[in-house]
Amino acid sequence: MDVPAAPAMAFKAYMYKEVLVRDYLLADSYAPYTAVLGGILMCKLAYDFTRIISSFNFKGYASLNNMQKIEWNNRGMSTVHAIFITVMSVYLVFFSGMFSDQLDGPVTVRSSSLSSFTLGVSIGYFITDIAMIYWLYPALGGMEYVIHHMLSLMSTMYAMLSGEAHVYIYMGLITETTTPGINLRWFLDVAGMKNSKAYLVNGVAMVITWLVSTSHYLLIIDTNLQWFLLGW
Repeated sequence: MDVPAAPAMAFKAYMYKEVLVRDYLLADSYAPYTAVLGGILMCKLAYDFTRIISSFNFKGYASLNNMQKIEWNNRGMSTVHAIFITVMSVYLVFFSGMFSDQLDGPVTVRSSSLSSFTLGVSIGYFITDIAMIYWLYPALGGMEYVIHHMLSLMSTMYAMLSGEAHVYIYMGLITETTTPGINLRWFLDVAGMKNSKAYLVNGVAMVITWLVSTSHYLLIIDTNLQWFLLGW
């Protein structure tokens, strides 16, 4: 079935306008690349602060072996990124108005300086974590971790550089809400608290958080699929 002429022309006109703004007006912007460096710096600081805080506030930290300490600090780093990207994703998708139905043009090609900057920070995290996984392979994770991080890195980088699919990337990143719970589960396990009430409560909270975050992601995919089928 042919695509309706009016929507197709409107989409092309909007795309031409976006290309003009991105390629000529914003061509000299270094903000996304600065954000990547900022993300790497954030990871370094989070790693070091986790090590320092744990040394003074958790007696069992000193008894961990070297690899356990590295993973402990790495999980502290990933928790900081997860909290940051979850807060920003929820804000950009649900509260910023950037993906509102009231705005002109397709939602799939909308972006902003803030959304691109946020993706840059996340890219910095993925680069840092991949580097650590590769350097200590397979202590911090096997091939499934490498594949997951590489796919996440490439898709996030494409979205940042092209200005496209930000809504899908952020809906996917909202599922990072489960990361702090996963890391806390590991912390409690290493600390010998696997049979504690905190371990049980954390497990239940993880399941609920995963169901809520995943349902939002599946909902937007289903909605866009329906619009796609109606358009064709």
